[in-house]
Amino acid sequence: MASSGLEAVFLENRDRLLRFLAAHGAGEAAEDLLQELWMRLSAAPAGPIGQPRAYLYRSANNLMVDRHRAHRTAERRDHDWSEATGSAEPGVSDAPSGDRVLIAREQLRQVQATLAALGERAETAFRRHRIDGVPQRQIAAELGVSLSTVESDLRRAYRALIELRRRFDAE
Repeated sequence: MASSGLEAVFLENRDRLLRFLAAHGAGEAAEDLLQELWMRLSAAPAGPIGQPRAYLYRSANNLMVDRHRAHRTAERRDHDWSEATGSAEPGVSDAPSGDRVLIAREQLRQVQATLAALGERAETAFRRHRIDGVPQRQIAAELGVSLSTVESDLRRAYRALIELRRRFDAE
């Protein structure tokens, strides 16, 4: 503590300082701010203080002002970031985490491998129907096969992807 006199005044007025901080907007953080005040006073250079109680209250008030400014700055920064990136929730990026990106890439690789393992015709039928939105009859005509063959290829693809999904869910 800067001086034993200031320490004694702090300890004597601790409860009142805590109520002061709580009443001036600190709420549940009042105890934390009081601890921060104690730490700042401990680190301050020693020297005589003419009105130690007024000094403590002024220091507590300055902490509140600093906290308020920091909070406003953070809100403004988060708002500006959200506006610049177009995210739905202020201060939170809509981009997936790095882990999720890596997992999704690996799962996509496995889906592509599963479809490729079914053969070119079944893979093409699945992609044309599910991704491109082409009707099954048109796919049958493009591939030169019957409609029932396209339906059979799609059933095989769906079964393979359902099994893959079960493996993903089990991991």
